[in-house]
Amino acid sequence: MRHEHEAEIEVRAGVITVSTSRYQKYGGARGLEKLEEIDDPSGNEIARNLECKVEEYILVPDERAEIVKALVSMLPKVDAVIITGGTGLTPLDVTIEAVEPLFEKKIDGFGEIFRYLSFKEVGTAAILSRATAGIIKGRAVFCLPGSKKAVRLAVNLINDSLKHIISHARGLR
Repeated sequence: MRHEHEAEIEVRAGVITVSTSRYQKYGGARGLEKLEEIDDPSGNEIARNLECKVEEYILVPDERAEIVKALVSMLPKVDAVIITGGTGLTPLDVTIEAVEPLFEKKIDGFGEIFRYLSFKEVGTAAILSRATAGIIKGRAVFCLPGSKKAVRLAVNLINDSLKHIISHARGLR
């Protein structure tokens, strides 16, 4: 259900891909033109299918400090940040540990619905997902798995709710 005031909301977004292997191959890619040049299926999936203007892109390694640095630098420029990668259970997966402490409000329903929809597609493997979302300084931040299929599912969910989330984050309810 869309609310009237949401039609007036313009949303600018940024994408952060967390991938040590891509970082080692391409370096610290920054900017949408770089996203088009490198092999980043999930980052490109977000940029192509998110129903708002994607203005920023940063590629970082699986390192907490680098993830936080990229996120903090991007937040003042956009209304929403979508982070893909680093959400698994291996010791190298640290996106959630880097981002969650920054949340002022957590959007629990995002992760819950994402896992429910994932369960319908992949069965009990969905319990491995730590996808999450929250609000930082009035901006929506989404942490997604790195697989293109999971990103496609999450982007559909984000598209359905992003303006509503932003309206609440801005206090426009």
